[in-house]
Amino acid sequence: MPDTAPRRPPLDEPLDTTRLQVPGLSVEVVEESPSTNALVAGRAREGAPEGLVVVTEHQTAGRGRLDRAWTTPARSALTFSLLLRPRVPAEQWPWLPLLTGHAVAGALRSHAFPAGVKWPNDVLVDDRKVAGILVERVETPTGPAAVLGIGLNVRLPADLLPVPTATSLLVEAEERGVDLPARGPLLVTLLETLRAAYDDWQEGGDAAADRLRAAYADACVTLGRQVRVELPGADALVGTAVGVDRHGRLLVEPAEQAGGGAAVALSAGDVVHVRPA
Repeated sequence: MPDTAPRRPPLDEPLDTTRLQVPGLSVEVVEESPSTNALVAGRAREGAPEGLVVVTEHQTAGRGRLDRAWTTPARSALTFSLLLRPRVPAEQWPWLPLLTGHAVAGALRSHAFPAGVKWPNDVLVDDRKVAGILVERVETPTGPAAVLGIGLNVRLPADLLPVPTATSLLVEAEERGVDLPARGPLLVTLLETLRAAYDDWQEGGDAAADRLRAAYADACVTLGRQVRVELPGADALVGTAVGVDRHGRLLVEPAEQAGGGAAVALSAGDVVHVRPA
């Protein structure tokens, strides 16, 4: 009889911290952790400086947006959290999740994967999710901090993906005939891209904020699409995603007023791209 059991992902080389050098960041690798976000949040409260990165080879109880569980087999993903202590005004902090998703998508494009962002920060390749992001604000004795948690499917084969709408770099590389990058060099690319985007946003003032908004809109595959947005404690909103405002909110023109009327600005909600019939 044919073997129908899911095949194990091909094991990647263990991550080597001596090869994970990124200016301004301090990278640590742990073999296993329930949640790198929880670990880094604890370190932040103990006074850890900006730039701490904790990567785990196996995350056993990770969380995504809306408290969804997120776990993967050991050494099949890149699962890490980055500690930042932004100095920008609090009203600009909602851009951090969008900036993170945009930076991750850009890093993947540099490795020949045509990645885009579904608002606010899911990273997709051809409408299939390859990476999830959870950004959390943490109160610490020296002021608020941000923990950027990122989970990227790297070496998961198709039969181990959790849902049909998920993908991995292994699946995409096989379908496209491109090279699958090793996790170590890929992590360095991700961290360098994130750090550069963050530094530009934080130091560049209004001009940098405008650049980020324009670049994010170009990479956001939600814009121009028919969407259904599941709203906390309210009925779903169905309409067309027409833009992102200066606060990072998604602008949706409700279906019942197509072609006229004001768009609704959404700061939270679970977006579903509605496929044409």
